[in-house]
Amino acid sequence: MKRGTSRDIRTANRYEVLRQIIAASPTSRQELAAATGLSLATVATLVGELLDLRMITEVGFEDSAGGRPRGLVAVNASGGALIGVDIAETYVHVELFDLALNVLARAEEDMRPGENRPEQVVGHVTAAVGSAVAQAGVEGARVLGVGVSVPGQVDRDTGISEYAPNWDWHDVPLLDLLSEHIAYPLYLDNPLRAGAVAELWFGAARGHGDAVVVNLGTGVGAGLVLGGGLHRGVSNSAGEWGHTTLVLDGRLCRCGNHGCVEAYVGAPGIMQNLRELSAESPLLHAEDQTSTIDALAAAIAAKDPVAVKVLQDTARYLGAGIANLVNVLNPEVVVLSSWVAARLGEPLLEEVRVAIARHALKRPLAANRIVLSPIPTDPACLGAATFALEGALQSVGQRSTKRTIAARSRTAPQS
Repeated sequence: MKRGTSRDIRTANRYEVLRQIIAASPTSRQELAAATGLSLATVATLVGELLDLRMITEVGFEDSAGGRPRGLVAVNASGGALIGVDIAETYVHVELFDLALNVLARAEEDMRPGENRPEQVVGHVTAAVGSAVAQAGVEGARVLGVGVSVPGQVDRDTGISEYAPNWDWHDVPLLDLLSEHIAYPLYLDNPLRAGAVAELWFGAARGHGDAVVVNLGTGVGAGLVLGGGLHRGVSNSAGEWGHTTLVLDGRLCRCGNHGCVEAYVGAPGIMQNLRELSAESPLLHAEDQTSTIDALAAAIAAKDPVAVKVLQDTARYLGAGIANLVNVLNPEVVVLSSWVAARLGEPLLEEVRVAIARHALKRPLAANRIVLSPIPTDPACLGAATFALEGALQSVGQRSTKRTIAARSRTAPQS
């Protein structure tokens, strides 16, 4: 088991304090201590470090009914910029944020079917990042880092995309390839973790200790918040719920197995549900997931019987799969996120709630809410930007440690 060093713990504490300041600016050191569970002395030290880094700023004092007024701090929105990259199977979306995680610029690149070789994806990311930086007009020195969310299993320490089944990627050194074109610090993870962090910071999981964020796109998975924090698993592979078996000897999934959840409720799976019901349906747009899901959503709103039946069939599969998560994990909230969930919206949510009720045990179901993601921006970009923020704070800690060691070596008595 890998143990955290004191530097890792300090970085995590610095990150948590900054997270609370971003969520509740302005706030006092006493409120930060209560929210984080850290001692007031530790919080005061960490706040001092963040002030030195110009990530936060003093903003006066709160009104006091008596006693010494409490000093307030707030995030310094202009103290830096963060970039989040959402690489999906059909697009690359980039958002540039200030330190308060307000969106300053957006850019998107479409990826055509089959356009998934690593060099092609890197080209799209490079173009979108460049466009977002140009739109925002920020100086390169202000960009603290770029968080990159890519589907599949990733090694966040080495920056390697270990396995992306939808593209048949194996051990692609994605961050090394990107670093040849992007000069900013780069941090890699996948959309399950990015979406979960976004909901934990700003969305439906905020304030909850246990939550599941179901990512519904071309691929399918579940970001897990357990015990108040992001759950990664021992090899950063937790949440591959889309590749659990839903139907024995069922459809072939792109991971090579049969009957996976993803094969029935991911965008290609929904297209197959439609194809099996009505092979000649005008709602089907061959090889175009986005157009098919958009057409399906419009037809559902118009009460088209074929579209409604596809929705019900999809929700039946999805509800059974989510019921398993509810029974196993007993979360407070399940969030439906990503672009398929956003496009199908409330009609999907209503049908899924009915389906979950058929399969979940009463006690865990009674303690749970099932909701759509309330985040108005791209959750994967938002979450990826927080990974860049975490990386920036870690690199600051490493530089500080190196300076301390160097200073000690200079002042140490010579033997």
